[in-house]
Amino acid sequence: SCNTFSDSSHLEKTYFIMVLMSVLNNTLLTITNAERRGKRQVLLRPTSKVVIKFLQCMQKHEYIGEFEIIDDHRNGKVVVNLVGRINKCGVISPRFDVTLKELETWTTRLLPSRQFGKLVLTTSYGIMDHEECRRKHTGGKILGYFY
Repeated sequence: SCNTFSDSSHLEKTYFIMVLMSVLNNTLLTITNAERRGKRQVLLRPTSKVVIKFLQCMQKHEYIGEFEIIDDHRNGKVVVNLVGRINKCGVISPRFDVTLKELETWTTRLLPSRQFGKLVLTTSYGIMDHEECRRKHTGGKILGYFY
């Protein structure tokens, strides 16, 4: 957004205010940067339900350690313990529809190897990784990836 006002010298000054477009994207970038710096912990703010589910998916596959949700009655904060396993994590925007047949092409396109890394999808059964989607025989919208 853009704020324009006049000051006493009658010169118009314009200030641009940064707005946060994607909470998930901000979270994953912060995690990637902290991991590359070799940090042991990282503070994530703001947070959302989608971010928490994404983190739970990463924790289930042991890419991150424990995390603590701090409820400050605003947007919330999350403190994540890093274990040094993440090479990259990112968000896919827009959230493309992925059918069960297309899942293989998306994994080869985004992940470096079939041995490691996960795609995270949001389905009618909740937020899960691509292997769980195969087991439950469902497609969904792609949220992001980590490896």
